[in-house]
Amino acid sequence: MLYREVPKTGDKLSILGYGCMRFPTRMGTINEKPAEQQMMHALEQGVNYFDTAYHYHNRKSEPFLGRVLSKNRCRDRVKIATKLPHWMTRTKNEMDRVLDEQLKRLQTDRIDYYLIHALNGALWETAKQHGVIEFIEDALAQGKILNAGFSYHGLAEDFTGIVDDYDWHFCQIQYNFLDTQNQAGTAGLKYAASRKLAVVVMEPLRGGNLARTAPPEVKKIWAKADQDRTPVDWALSWIWNWPEVTVVLSGMNDDAHIAENLKIASRAMPGSLTADETALVGEAADAFRGVMRVGCTGCQYCMPCPAGVNIPGCFDMYNSRHAFKDKSAKLMYLFHNGVVATENPAMASSCVQCEKCLDKCPQHLPIPDLLKDVEADMEGRFTRPLIWLIKRVMKVKPR
Repeated sequence: MLYREVPKTGDKLSILGYGCMRFPTRMGTINEKPAEQQMMHALEQGVNYFDTAYHYHNRKSEPFLGRVLSKNRCRDRVKIATKLPHWMTRTKNEMDRVLDEQLKRLQTDRIDYYLIHALNGALWETAKQHGVIEFIEDALAQGKILNAGFSYHGLAEDFTGIVDDYDWHFCQIQYNFLDTQNQAGTAGLKYAASRKLAVVVMEPLRGGNLARTAPPEVKKIWAKADQDRTPVDWALSWIWNWPEVTVVLSGMNDDAHIAENLKIASRAMPGSLTADETALVGEAADAFRGVMRVGCTGCQYCMPCPAGVNIPGCFDMYNSRHAFKDKSAKLMYLFHNGVVATENPAMASSCVQCEKCLDKCPQHLPIPDLLKDVEADMEGRFTRPLIWLIKRVMKVKPR
């Protein structure tokens, strides 16, 4: 296992982090025996960063992780990362109560890496109004959390503002060879690193989609390489090739997948890909986009939308549902765009056909027409009830 250093603290974190959102399941709940065996195997192989959250696995991920670490007496060998579900809180006291609950669930007296969950620009401003900075400062002073960070799901233009607004230790971004311009993107990765933040990468395989059998167009590109690699090897090695990346999270729930990830993580040094290999990854990314419903690169030139539509976010989930057959795409579409992880509706149905986006799109996409397609496919008569249900399950409070 290779390790990279947290710039502000000197902590050594395994470059492969264990994502606790996709444990093996049985009958709709965590299949605890194989999940524990897999976690302990990864730990013995040097993985020391375990990432969970309040709502993962229907709120059972944190308690399960806590039980496993306590039972095996290995708490001090790992760094626990979990997150504040700020949509459940409106005051500092409520944040304090959630953190205390998480400490009990995790059976620990401190959380090594604590994140404000799923931020964008507007949500960060709201969280500040609710006292989140005071909450972080107190939690750090009391030793309940050791490192403060945030995970991000917003626009590139808002990312740097959040980075600069507080003395963070780390951040977590979605990043893979298809998302170089989407959300924080490559520019955000480099900026965070320039500000001495450790960068944790989520969705390196786009929910596992980049690990699947590649489309024929992509297979032809991989076949041109001098070194034979699996799709997973290409995707992970490309991310670890960036020296700015500290940890890459993987939601591991299959023995063979864990073995492959560990093997790749044993040799993934920054700059280990050749220039020709890096160029091949770029070609593969273009080929992947060619089979998507919408040829959106996530560049965000169309933003901000006057009507508040998250145009690249809508297209991203639409493409994920069809190009990658992602079964969770519609749920994530509603979560991020339907007033759960955002202040106002950002769904395709909010488009007012003003057409101001048309001149801004470098790909010359017919954005208003495509948003109609997204609305027809991703929304419907059950949209409002589903959003209501998601809010209820996630305990979203009125802002």
